[in-house]
Amino acid sequence: MSLIPTGLNRLLQFYLSGPAPCPYLPDRVEHKLFTRLAGDKTTDSAINATLTRAGFRRSHDIVYRPACHDCAACLPVRVPVRAFAPSRVQRRIAARNADLRLEVASAEATAEQYELFLSYQRARHPDSDMAQMTRADFDHMLQEGEANTSLYHLRATTDGGPGELLGVMLADRITDGLSAVYSFFSPDSPRRSLGVQLILSLISCAAREDLPYVYLGYWIRSARKMAYKGQFKPLQVLGTQGWESED
Repeated sequence: MSLIPTGLNRLLQFYLSGPAPCPYLPDRVEHKLFTRLAGDKTTDSAINATLTRAGFRRSHDIVYRPACHDCAACLPVRVPVRAFAPSRVQRRIAARNADLRLEVASAEATAEQYELFLSYQRARHPDSDMAQMTRADFDHMLQEGEANTSLYHLRATTDGGPGELLGVMLADRITDGLSAVYSFFSPDSPRRSLGVQLILSLISCAAREDLPYVYLGYWIRSARKMAYKGQFKPLQVLGTQGWESED
């Protein structure tokens, strides 16, 4: 399968990263195959769409895929929107969040988003580099490498004015779906399961736009932090024979 989109006027250069500790599996070392987007939104959107379908994921202006020695635990996954059937737990989560309003906005960073992001990082990942991100770092994360990108906001409903911002999903619109890039949400409302609700909202948006897939990045079956991705069924996994339904 070719990774070069037909009609693009430049060849893509791919690079292999040096070794780094795997963030999900202990005592494993990761390598990444990656390319850098050019900074032209039209070209970058086409590259990002093609590579997403080939199992890559975007972060900033880098589109990457794991290329680890002797390990293939990271599985690219997507949800077929028309076939998606929410579980009983997911239906309860959606009902619990029926009072929230979904807003779709351009990928422009705000002070409100940054405050929520810091709150999320300090509660969930206090020792990570992201918990130390400055406002400028945050702006770059949302806007660098933008490729037909939108922000999906979950807000509390109020009688007048915007309600409290409770969750944010950064996602790219590609030719056959929506690709989740990053999400963060209020750590003060654990019963709402806002991370799951953001994905449910993204699936609903894709259904309204008649887009066939929502891409969820990588899933590791044995990684507890990724268990939530396996709960969106049916789930398709990219393997050696292409995209196939997960058993």
